[in-house]
Amino acid sequence: MILPPLSLYIHIPWCIRKCPYCDFNSHKADAELPEVEYINALLADLDRDLIWVQGREIQSLFFGGGTPSLFSAAAYERLFIGLRQRLAFAADIEITLEANPGTFEAEKFSAYRQLGINRLSIGIQSFNPEHLKGLGRVHDREQALRAIDMAKRAGFDNFNLDLMHGLPNQTIEQALDDLNQALDFNPNHLSWYQLTIESNTEFYKHPPTLPEDDTLWDIQEAGLALLQQHDYQHYEISAFSKPSKQARHNVNYWQFGDYLGIGAGAHGKITFADNGKIFRTQKTRLPKDYLNPDTLRATTIEPIVDQDIGLECLMNALRLKEGIKVNDFEQRTGLTLAAVAKPIQGAQQLGLLHIDDNIYASEKGRQYLNNLLSLFLTDDE
Repeated sequence: MILPPLSLYIHIPWCIRKCPYCDFNSHKADAELPEVEYINALLADLDRDLIWVQGREIQSLFFGGGTPSLFSAAAYERLFIGLRQRLAFAADIEITLEANPGTFEAEKFSAYRQLGINRLSIGIQSFNPEHLKGLGRVHDREQALRAIDMAKRAGFDNFNLDLMHGLPNQTIEQALDDLNQALDFNPNHLSWYQLTIESNTEFYKHPPTLPEDDTLWDIQEAGLALLQQHDYQHYEISAFSKPSKQARHNVNYWQFGDYLGIGAGAHGKITFADNGKIFRTQKTRLPKDYLNPDTLRATTIEPIVDQDIGLECLMNALRLKEGIKVNDFEQRTGLTLAAVAKPIQGAQQLGLLHIDDNIYASEKGRQYLNNLLSLFLTDDE
């Protein structure tokens, strides 16, 4: 069979402090990070996963967290040496590192760029001082502005800005002001998404006062119009880009590509060439356990059962405006469209789904994506 593209995700689990809205696997950092020990663990983890590479080049590499920009350039230099000894990188590989504003981290941007990191994803969330405080962010507005400027001066011509909307007590004018300040920097990618209250967070235990639904809708409509005016393509539910500047790593996720996941709590998805079976992996979650050489890092390796493969693929792909090519769906799932004929027909009859060379949500389907996906969830074939 033709294997899907392969990416690599590396999780750095530490933050200066835990934000009250965050439900990611992140942990408050001690005064000194165990950089040497963690790099050793990452490379040992990768050694166990090399059997899943199956001759493929790495198309994209993403450092997520946590706050990957807490690690020094020297630590990443050592890691890159180890990665290149074990893996073949595609000539045009996209290498993204998540970074949070703050003088200490922003000063490393030039060194990161020299190592071959060619894309930054900067977690701004808001430029409004009161909203930054309410979100528990460790940076202020001036640090955010300076970090973006330093990233551009360091040579990062490919960067994403992360912004939230629907913040506690946020007005439409404040939400649009955040967007306009971001647009002043002409980023080639924006992640603009609504704050949601997730379980296992401080906001879930102590909910803030969020804008009314009508205000949330008005913010969404006005923000989409503003981004369209500035020629940003709305290619995914909460992702916007200049032409040809989509986040390649994330698109590989959404189009059911393969990815290795190393680091504390990292997830992976792998297809086996010999039988076409697809597996999910997850590594030991807690950093202290991950750093213990006696702990098995691949804590779970579970197959995706055949009846769920088509659903899992489409639940991701239909987030994209272009969806997924029919040929890619069939190659990456091992299914024909006949295997999901019933929900597809139901979605088409409701005007939620289109199929030509691609399978993709209609404009109505994108507005009611949960309803569209529910048709596949309830399918019993």
